[in-house]
Amino acid sequence: MSRFPPFSRYESGAASARVRDQLVRLRLHMREEAILDEAVARLATELNIRPGEAAEQLSRMAQHSGLELVEVARGIERSPEGPRPRPEVPGWVSGMLEAVHASALYLTPIKDATGRVVDFLILAANRHARTVAGRTAAELTGHRLMEASPGVAGSGLLDDYIAVFESGEPIHRESVEFVEAVDSLLWPATLAVRASRVDGGLLVSWRPLDDEELLVSGWERAQRLAELGWGEWNLATQRTLWTPQMYEMFGRDRSDGPTPLEDLPAVVVPEDLPIVEDLVRSLLEHREAVETEFRIQHRHGVRHLSVFSEPILDADGVPVKVRCLAQDVTKNRRKERALAVAHEQAQRQRRRAEEEHRITVQLQNTILPIRRGLIHLPGLTVGVRYLPGEELIRLGGDWFKARLIPDGRVLLAIGDAMGHGLTATSIMLQMRSGLAGLAYTQAPADRLATWLNDLIVHSNEGVTVTGTAIIGHFDPHDYTFQWTNAGHLAPLLIRDGRPQPIDGTQGMMLGAFDVTEYQMTTTALQSGDVLLLYTDGVVERRGQDLEAGIDALLQAARSCAADDPEELIDCVLDRLGGDSLEDDVCLLAVRVL
Repeated sequence: MSRFPPFSRYESGAASARVRDQLVRLRLHMREEAILDEAVARLATELNIRPGEAAEQLSRMAQHSGLELVEVARGIERSPEGPRPRPEVPGWVSGMLEAVHASALYLTPIKDATGRVVDFLILAANRHARTVAGRTAAELTGHRLMEASPGVAGSGLLDDYIAVFESGEPIHRESVEFVEAVDSLLWPATLAVRASRVDGGLLVSWRPLDDEELLVSGWERAQRLAELGWGEWNLATQRTLWTPQMYEMFGRDRSDGPTPLEDLPAVVVPEDLPIVEDLVRSLLEHREAVETEFRIQHRHGVRHLSVFSEPILDADGVPVKVRCLAQDVTKNRRKERALAVAHEQAQRQRRRAEEEHRITVQLQNTILPIRRGLIHLPGLTVGVRYLPGEELIRLGGDWFKARLIPDGRVLLAIGDAMGHGLTATSIMLQMRSGLAGLAYTQAPADRLATWLNDLIVHSNEGVTVTGTAIIGHFDPHDYTFQWTNAGHLAPLLIRDGRPQPIDGTQGMMLGAFDVTEYQMTTTALQSGDVLLLYTDGVVERRGQDLEAGIDALLQAARSCAADDPEELIDCVLDRLGGDSLEDDVCLLAVRVL
């Protein structure tokens, strides 16, 4: 069953229409190419210059006129044809041409003022002469070559002819993809071309390849592209035939001839010798066709060959020949190995990620056993909400602290260790537990932040570990909140239902520098006030700047008029789309009693 859904009639009709549109655009482009080729040939003929120079001249004309190149090319008209004197053709030239049983021309050079050959005059043509576009001998004789056949420039044949004339070395092109340009149309053909210098001119001949030759030429190209080779071993005469690709696959010099069948094991990788022995046994003893794969020692390394072999039997069923079709599949095998390695690495990473996730969750559960609920402290009721990321890559290092310390003040802190996964969780553990110990010194919040920074820096030498935090103390006697900001988002103060960020001095994030001092901010609170402390997962959204996220939080807090801290948190998260939050989320809603 096909893995593709069946097309309806409408869908197939639409697909055909798209194909037709592509072909129409291509044919339009081909017409423009023909116009350009003819224009270049006409300019080169008129100015007596080479085609490359004519193309540059055409481009300059387009730039100066401000028109499209093809529009300028349409304006290059063919020079008016007047009566042409019929050139005198030596008898030996006519005789030579008639001896050629293909289209043939005798060309004489046309030179510019500096003596360079820029074109050729068609002095004579034989009776077989016929161009790709159908021009006959009578239409060619007496014309310049570029004028009669503009395609010689784009196909490179004109450059070949000039080189033959100047060097005297003949050429034979067995397969030339030639594209003629006549009357704004392209005429493609595959030609066999010969050119030789004879006396003071050139003898040029060509013929289109017939269907059989085109198929053979196409098969040879297919062999090169697909890295296919064909071979035949004659078991009676011991004569072997190989295509050129077989020599390349086996890394064998053509002068050494093909590898005899009995010598095949000598080039096979030792581990694959049983495969080759079984191959030969199946061909010669069981007289069966075999499809197999083995490796050979190539001069450029090990090669993987996929081989289909068959025995050729005589009338009595005796093998007289062995034929094989071989393909070099080394690239495919390398890709398969790379994919297998990548798959195994992905599996290992997945298992490692799953284990890391399990350990991270266990650590978080140990460090932050309270994920939600109310904490009752002197003068305060604290609503807590911690939502860890579901995926390992989103499992962060958010943390909080809300507890009474021996001097009667309440420690309130929230922070975020940079990064995700087990690393962030371990840093979070270091920050939270470090602060818990330091808090018992009853030092002010700015001093605690400085000490916590020193602890992080000196406990992770050689590795940069950073995090942010709000650390502060609430005094139930005078309702003041003395706090310091270590690179964290400013808390919100909700008073009389109107939220606003608290202005405070923001210090450097924890762990960034060895020696860091922090400033203290004192905020006077009133009964009924709510402090909202939060981590960046609450306000950060992909594709949205941070200010937009903070504005959304302010709007949510403004529309949530709940007295209960937990209800306030629920309302805020709901307004922010709590189900779609991408990162860890930690909030403290601190209500002053």
